[in-house]
Amino acid sequence: MEFGLSQEQILLQDSINRYLNDQASLDVVRDIAAGDTDDKTIWSGLAEMGVAGLMIPEEHGGVGLGSMDAVIVAECLGYHVTPSAFLSSAVIAPSVLLSAGYTNDLADIAAGTFRVGIAFSEAVGAREKAGIVVSESHLSGKCLFVLDANADAYLIATSEQSIYLIRADAAGVKRNQLTTVDKTQTICELILEEVKAELISTDANIYLKALDTGRVIQAADTLGAAQCMLDQAVAYANQREQFNRVIASFQAVKHMCAEMAANLEPCRSMIWYAGHALQAVPEEAPLIACHAKAHLAEVGRFVAKTATEVHGGMGFTDLVGLHYWFKRIGCNRQLLGSPERLREDAARIQSLN
Repeated sequence: MEFGLSQEQILLQDSINRYLNDQASLDVVRDIAAGDTDDKTIWSGLAEMGVAGLMIPEEHGGVGLGSMDAVIVAECLGYHVTPSAFLSSAVIAPSVLLSAGYTNDLADIAAGTFRVGIAFSEAVGAREKAGIVVSESHLSGKCLFVLDANADAYLIATSEQSIYLIRADAAGVKRNQLTTVDKTQTICELILEEVKAELISTDANIYLKALDTGRVIQAADTLGAAQCMLDQAVAYANQREQFNRVIASFQAVKHMCAEMAANLEPCRSMIWYAGHALQAVPEEAPLIACHAKAHLAEVGRFVAKTATEVHGGMGFTDLVGLHYWFKRIGCNRQLLGSPERLREDAARIQSLN
C-alpha cells in the first residue's frame, strides 16, 4: 500500500506554489500587511484556479475535491504567508452550508465573488463582554476574533452552537478591524444591533464538523509556515559566514536545524491523516483534529523561535521578513482554540474529564 500524494494532488500543489511565487511575493505580503492594498487580487487569482470552490460540488459551481486537497492548499498558503479568505470562505463556510443543505450562495462563493467570514468565538470559548442574543431571527451583541474583515457575509455560531447567516451590509452591523500580531490575516469584531439573520442550523454536529475541519486546515497552514521558516534558516546558515566559514558548518547550528527538521517532518504525516480522517474516518476526526492543531501549535512555535535564532540579529529585521511567518504561527496557535483548550476538548472526547 502506498501512502502519499496522488499525481493529481502533486500537480495541485505545484500549480498553487507557482501562482503564489509569482503573485504573493514577500513584497506583496508587506504591502497588504501595511494596509497599502488588500488581498482581493490574490483571492481572485486563487478563485480562478478553483481554490475558492475547492470543497464545493461541481453542480454548485465548485471543483468537488475533498479535505485532503484542502490540506495541501493550506500548507502552500502557509508556506507563502498568503493573505486570503481560504480558511473561512473556502473551508468552514462550505462545510456548514453543505451540511445544512443551504445552497443559495455556493456558486458565488466558488467563483470568489462572495466571501463568507466566520464568527465562532462565542461557541469555541466565550469572551468577556461578548456574546450573542437571539430574538425572533434577529441577532444582537458582540462577536470577537471574527475571521475575514473583508467578507460579504458572516456565519455566526451562538453559545448553543446554532449557526446564523448575516449580510455584512445589513442594517445594524458594525465591523471593527482588530489589531493582532499577524497582519496577513484580517480579524475583526462584529457589533450587532437587531440584525436580521437567517437560521442555517441548530444541529451541534454541523458546527462541530466545521470546527474540526477548520482546525485541521489551520494546522496545515502552520505546518507550511514552519516549513518555510526551516528552509529559510537552512539557506541563511549556508550563506552566512563567521570566522571565514559558513555558520552551517558549526555543530551548534547543525543541531538546531536538525532538531527543527526532526520535530517538523512527522507533523506532515499527522496532518495528512487528519485531512484523510475528516472524509474517510469521521468517527476519528474530532480527536485527531484536536491533537493535530495542538501539536502543530507547539512544534510551530519551537521552529519559529529556533529559526529566528539561527538568523541571529537578522531574524528581527523587516528586510528578512521572517517575522511574518513567526506571527502567522503565533496567531494560528490561538484562533479556533488554543492548545490548552484543544487538549481539554480531546480529553472530553475520550471521556477523560
